[in-house]
Amino acid sequence: MHMERNDTGRLSRRRLVAAGLTAGVAGLAGCNGVLGGGSDDGSQNGSQSIGQIGSGRSPFGDRSIDGGTSMSEMPALSGELTVYSGRGEALVGELVEFIDDLYDDFSVQVRYAGSSDLVNQIITEGDGSPADVFYSVNAGSLGTLAEEGRTTPLPDDVLELVREEFRDPDGRWTGTSGRARTVPYNTDQWSASDVPNDISAFPDAERFADEVGWAPTYGSFQAFVTAMRVLEGDEPTREWLQGMLDLGVQEYSDEFLVCQAIADGEISVGFANHYYIQRILAGRNDAPLATAFTSGDAGSIFNVAGACTVDTSDNQELAANFIRHLLSAEAQDYFARETFEYPLVSGVDPVGDLPRIDELNPPQGVDLTQLSDLEGTVDLMRDVGVL
Repeated sequence: MHMERNDTGRLSRRRLVAAGLTAGVAGLAGCNGVLGGGSDDGSQNGSQSIGQIGSGRSPFGDRSIDGGTSMSEMPALSGELTVYSGRGEALVGELVEFIDDLYDDFSVQVRYAGSSDLVNQIITEGDGSPADVFYSVNAGSLGTLAEEGRTTPLPDDVLELVREEFRDPDGRWTGTSGRARTVPYNTDQWSASDVPNDISAFPDAERFADEVGWAPTYGSFQAFVTAMRVLEGDEPTREWLQGMLDLGVQEYSDEFLVCQAIADGEISVGFANHYYIQRILAGRNDAPLATAFTSGDAGSIFNVAGACTVDTSDNQELAANFIRHLLSAEAQDYFARETFEYPLVSGVDPVGDLPRIDELNPPQGVDLTQLSDLEGTVDLMRDVGVL
């Protein structure tokens, strides 16, 4: 599984907006606030919010956060913790550093690598693994570790912060933020009504001949094809891939470049995770780029980044409470503004011109852990000639 790409560079050192979340949080780029709602020594007074984390790269205006639980209302963290993170340091390092600095008696060490590599490492380390928390870019890696018996169930009050479809039914892991599959398109060339809401319609849409972009070597695209195999079967998926090749689909190395090419008019439509569109718009708010969604099919799959506690941890309570902090109102707002992901906690909305998470229409009957079974997908894509 791929490591996450940081297309906008390493995040600047955290800057905090003093205003509490309940009073509304500014989401403007380049905020230069100070820590609000906590004492200078990093301890908390429980009646106030910590404030906004991060530089606020999103240029989409003020944000009012009406839901979620502030870190100031969560159990304090104390002790030493080791996190194996499949999420890139450039994307989440600032958040982890903030949580580390928030408590005098808490220290977190993070080992960054690819999610699948870290799963293999934990399995290889066996009973001697130093990992307390595994933080993954995708549900598939979490499911793999859980199936290996290397996780422990999270407390109910942590699991209940996230809707059922975004966590393991057996409580072995929880999602922390999400990404939706979308169809970015060039608004100078198409309107929303021109974009099919059924992924199967694209190969027959001759108006898009030589105009569609995809990134077939990219992990999220391969997870999408895996979802199609799960929902439709191998033969219809083969036909879809061949149909797209016949349509003259253009290949890119990653989905940020797909969205960039659409914004530049090189192509006019493509397939990508939703946040790549928002990253383009954050830098070019007048770019002719918008987001369309298919409905109830593989093209609308919703995957999550998430976390679990590792069975060898000597401090399961601390590990679970660290994951609880990833589901705080402040952290969820951070994911929306800094990584442009979908927050998973009710009341914290995504940034930009996007539907709320409960307005999306992902397919039913897909276990997100199935999306890690890429071997058959890669074989099929190679057989068709996509790879």
